[in-house]
Amino acid sequence: MTSSKPGMTRIVAGESAVPKRKRAIEAALAIGLVLLIAVGAIVASNISRNTEAQAAEPTPAAALKLGYFGNVTHAPALVGIKKGFLAEALGSTQLSTESFNAGPAAIEALNAGAIDAAYIGPNPAINSFVKSSGQSVKVIAGAAAGGAQLVVKPGINSAADLKGKTLASPQLGGTQDVALRAWLADQGYKTNVDGSGDVAINPTDNAQTLKLFQDGKLDGAWLPEPWASRLVLQAGAKVLVDEKDLWDGTGTGKPGEFPTTILIVNQKYAADHPDTVKALLAGHARSVAWLNEAPEAEKAGVINAGLQESAGATLADDVLARSLANITYTLDPLAGSYPRLLQDGVEAGTTKQADLNGLFDLRALNEVAAATGTSKISAAGLGQD
Repeated sequence: MTSSKPGMTRIVAGESAVPKRKRAIEAALAIGLVLLIAVGAIVASNISRNTEAQAAEPTPAAALKLGYFGNVTHAPALVGIKKGFLAEALGSTQLSTESFNAGPAAIEALNAGAIDAAYIGPNPAINSFVKSSGQSVKVIAGAAAGGAQLVVKPGINSAADLKGKTLASPQLGGTQDVALRAWLADQGYKTNVDGSGDVAINPTDNAQTLKLFQDGKLDGAWLPEPWASRLVLQAGAKVLVDEKDLWDGTGTGKPGEFPTTILIVNQKYAADHPDTVKALLAGHARSVAWLNEAPEAEKAGVINAGLQESAGATLADDVLARSLANITYTLDPLAGSYPRLLQDGVEAGTTKQADLNGLFDLRALNEVAAATGTSKISAAGLGQD
């Protein structure tokens, strides 16, 4: 043992030169550091898992841009917007709308991202699906069935009287355009997309079609409501073909019903925001239910108010009444009719043969419908239901 001097540490045999107290402090600090690292790792892991979970969870979209037409066949859109059913169902998702004249223009806007969903005729939806190899749109609900007619000059009494005549449709490749070309082919007439053939078909804006018919520059047109009724009641046309007579229920089990208006959505938007799509369907279902339950006068008033906003004019009472009598508002897109609609488009030269499997996704619709006691709506083997 050595003697201790001021300022020096006393060293005893078997002891370290580091004091016991100092070693204890250092040990405690080391243990604390290990614990701190462990806790930090746990917290970081939990944050990472929560972040990943949040990223994986679908979130409501900030906005939904909806397209539709100023037609009575699009009354679920007119009513849903005017009565606030759609905006209310969408909640925090901001709804904006855009009105179109015909389906191909709406499809172009949807594929370009200018709108996210649209009320539209079935043939443009089919054409988009086919052209994109099944990547562009999904049909998520029906909206309207029926409500399309071929109306002509009084002197035309049969298909035989149409040779050399000029007819109109809303837009090349649209649902009524395809229906007209398919029907003429069944009558033995050849038509071409450039307007040539045994019967000339000039795709024309509906309002312009009315004026041209009144001026004697058109012999007839295949039109949706209310335009068929307007030509009959305001321009002296007569019905040569009511399209409902061409559908015997094959594939759908509903004779006389054919899809005129459906609701579609951009596939990427639907994948990113499934809850928003379901909310849209809830508002849409409410609109369809209201149309089927509301008193006629109230129904006419709301539809006319919607038409004033979207098309800039209301309809005469007799025109609106005739239009509504020709239409069934339904959530069923009548998927079983689509193979025929595709074939009509192929024969009309506006689309090509393809597999339509995957066109429909009715799962959210059936969830919404089940809550109201509605029977399950079938995708007819062309998608999910």
